[in-house]
Amino acid sequence: MSMLKKDSLIKGTLILAAAALVARFLGLFQRIPLDYMLGEEGNIAFGLANQIYLVLLLVATAGFPSAISKMVSERYTLGKVEEARRIYHAALVFGAVSGLILATALFTLAPFIANEVAKNPEAVLAIRAIAPALILFPIIAMMRGYFQGRRMMSAGGMSQIMEQFVRVLLGLALGYLVLQLGWGDDWGAAAVTFGSVFGSIAAFGVMLHFARKLKRMDAMDAGRLPMDSSSPFMPIQSRTSGSGGAKMKYSAIYREVFSMSLPAIVTSMAINVIYLFDLVFFNRLTDGYYLKDAAVVVLEDLTLKAQSLAGIPPILAIALGSSIVPIVAAAYKVKNMKEVERQASNVIRIVCFTGVPFALLLSIASYSITGLLFESPSGSDVVAALSASTIVQITMMTSNSILYGMGKQKISMTHTLIGLILKAVISIALAPLMGVYGFVVASIICFVVVTLLNLRWLNKKEAKLTVLGKRWLPYLGAVAIAALAGWGAEFGVLSLTDGLHAKVSYFLAAASAALVIGGLYVILLILLRVVRPEDVNAFPAALRKPFNMLMKLVYRQRAV
Repeated sequence: MSMLKKDSLIKGTLILAAAALVARFLGLFQRIPLDYMLGEEGNIAFGLANQIYLVLLLVATAGFPSAISKMVSERYTLGKVEEARRIYHAALVFGAVSGLILATALFTLAPFIANEVAKNPEAVLAIRAIAPALILFPIIAMMRGYFQGRRMMSAGGMSQIMEQFVRVLLGLALGYLVLQLGWGDDWGAAAVTFGSVFGSIAAFGVMLHFARKLKRMDAMDAGRLPMDSSSPFMPIQSRTSGSGGAKMKYSAIYREVFSMSLPAIVTSMAINVIYLFDLVFFNRLTDGYYLKDAAVVVLEDLTLKAQSLAGIPPILAIALGSSIVPIVAAAYKVKNMKEVERQASNVIRIVCFTGVPFALLLSIASYSITGLLFESPSGSDVVAALSASTIVQITMMTSNSILYGMGKQKISMTHTLIGLILKAVISIALAPLMGVYGFVVASIICFVVVTLLNLRWLNKKEAKLTVLGKRWLPYLGAVAIAALAGWGAEFGVLSLTDGLHAKVSYFLAAASAALVIGGLYVILLILLRVVRPEDVNAFPAALRKPFNMLMKLVYRQRAV
């Protein structure tokens, strides 16, 4: 491509991470006013409908986006452009059909799901309101997968931001209007969830714009006239793509895709399935632990606050996973194992350096952050516990992406299934004894087991990963010291600002904890030589210069 440049791992990661970060904060922004707008049952209905939708969306796409990304990347590496084109078209057809079927099924089965499965009859309207979004989103997911295979992450990133912006803005506006009309919490929750339908339309429009742009660029590169690019869905066929041969049959494409995507769907659905499991079985498993009113409060805290905030730390891991799949796939296809080892080690190292402090902050300063963002700090202990679990969740997600890029999706599927079975069994055993914390402990065990199984298999069978080596002990020391200092900062500021307005006190405490944890964490990583010059050289250019300056300053002060 001469006009539309491919994104490197770091650049692609930054694009996807920035988009995911913006999208996640827009999603969080929606949850915050909901705490003031809706009652407890309305918030639970919204959270349940949203989690059901996310799981079904993954079913509707059947792991196709990651498979498309990998297959398209491999075909372009080998010069088989026409095959990549056929794969893209086959995926679009599958997305359209599966989306329509599942949207109809969800709308029809909403009363059974809400009444009989989840025991939350107030969620019927919310589930039905979000069902139409399943019509377009599978197609959008296929298009994003194709662009990622071409290593052009900006298309998916921009569509994700636009989707969330429209979803949040119109959903809240419609929900507010319905509540002002006095229709009640169930209709209010349904109105807010219907924002996802508006978001799907906006995201589809963005993807069409990028598809037209890419096709024009392909036409110019292929020496074709721009008028050949009338349809935005289909990429231009290159003159050198071997178009004279027999076309790749859709049946062959679907066999190859399903061989990769069916195992991948298990790993990609893991987090959503875990969260949905907690919501669906909460009332059943904690019936003897909580009184009815207390159970409603805790379930709302888990749905509205904990699950939304705990979704922030894994953002980078999700972006890294999407970026590394086509790169590892291309390197593994030509058996360049040194490049596979380098990229895999690099991505896990970046996750450790960047994902952990966010999880630490949300865990240590959960009281102030929850009190600042929501109506009250109620549920901050649940936020802290679930946020702490994301420390191992991000390593599980990243290691799964590495295995997928190497074509070992069946291995990651097996490991993930083991983890999910453990999650279910341990939740059933502990939730009646520990309440919501039984679910959280079970999730942590699931993440740890899957991560260890993935890394053990990688190191024994394929790639010897070198993440931190002997630097693990000083790294853990840096994490522990930063966490302790951040806890002290939050506690001290809360005590000093006790006479101020509660929101002001929460803000100052949360800001102080963030500055202490973030600043001390970075300094200790450099001071203890966990981050070395060669690590900094692998950072994005925007971070390289300030890190080098900080390293020089710390070493100079240490020498004095």
